[in-house]
Amino acid sequence: MSRSARGTRATHQNLPAPLRDAVDDFAGHLSQVRNRSEHTVRAYVTDVVALLDHAVRMGCRDLGEVDLSVLRSWLARQRTTGAARTSLARRAASARAFSAWAHRAGLLAADVGAALASPRAHRELPGVLRADQAAALLEAPTRHPATTHGTPTTGPPTHGTPTTGSAPGGEPTTDGADAAVALRDRALLELLYATGVRVSEACGLDVEDVDHARRVIRVFGKGRRERSVPYGVPAQRALDEWLRQGRPALVAPHSGDALLLGARGGRLNPTTARQIVGGYAEAAGLPRTSPHGLRHSAATHLLEGGADLRAVQELLGHSSLASTQIYTHVSVERLRAAYRQAHPRA
Repeated sequence: MSRSARGTRATHQNLPAPLRDAVDDFAGHLSQVRNRSEHTVRAYVTDVVALLDHAVRMGCRDLGEVDLSVLRSWLARQRTTGAARTSLARRAASARAFSAWAHRAGLLAADVGAALASPRAHRELPGVLRADQAAALLEAPTRHPATTHGTPTTGPPTHGTPTTGSAPGGEPTTDGADAAVALRDRALLELLYATGVRVSEACGLDVEDVDHARRVIRVFGKGRRERSVPYGVPAQRALDEWLRQGRPALVAPHSGDALLLGARGGRLNPTTARQIVGGYAEAAGLPRTSPHGLRHSAATHLLEGGADLRAVQELLGHSSLASTQIYTHVSVERLRAAYRQAHPRA
């Protein structure tokens, strides 16, 4: 358990019983009713515990005594201690969610958080690869199939006496597993770029989630919302080769139905997947790239190719169109850059 988690738990235990029970009930609501991830629940609870601890210091002993002035005082204190705008925006959102729940549960006479303003978080335009750079990244597992002690090789893996090395994701491998890992990596990269799915969604795929006939994958996104996402012929070829030649070489009794496997046969971990993408980008001499960067690139290239914004929203699994609209800004920036470079009176 991290130091911050221990601090949150200690603060939670020191809250008056009514406030402590409210936090626990709110956490249960988030996980069981709202179906939020463990990470999201932990973030909300951390913020709410800090808010209620501040309320106690202001003299509140019961949740009904928490009003808008307490919420504003808490945020103001965060601001004076140097919290970033993004952190303040997230904490304000946590306070509003807790207030709305408490009001519905009859613990607050009014939804005091509804009037709570928060600084608008500054949204950086996502970095994206050009189409030719994305193509180079997808070819990287073929050009740099494996690494030995972290150094990319330039030729195919040898198959003599097994030696211990590591794949671009830092996984320990032997020469015999290098070919299978390269096929896995190619399938991972093709899937991420072809579908724009989140890395957690890709790693969570099971074999049965792939509809080869229709070239569609079934994805369970945030809140366990299910959606179907199509993929193209290159991704189909990469998946077919992985399932036919690569996965059988890595499969183990504990593999279960996982589509993508780690070098030891378990389900591929999102952290390892991030290392794989970054490793191949570095090996190919490309800008620093992550699975989220590939998601950004896929969305931008779809819009630049004429895709409808709402179709891209559905593909990405965004609950709000506002989340998808940021990619239109990326396209406008590229258009503006091309205009400045090409127009004689730019």
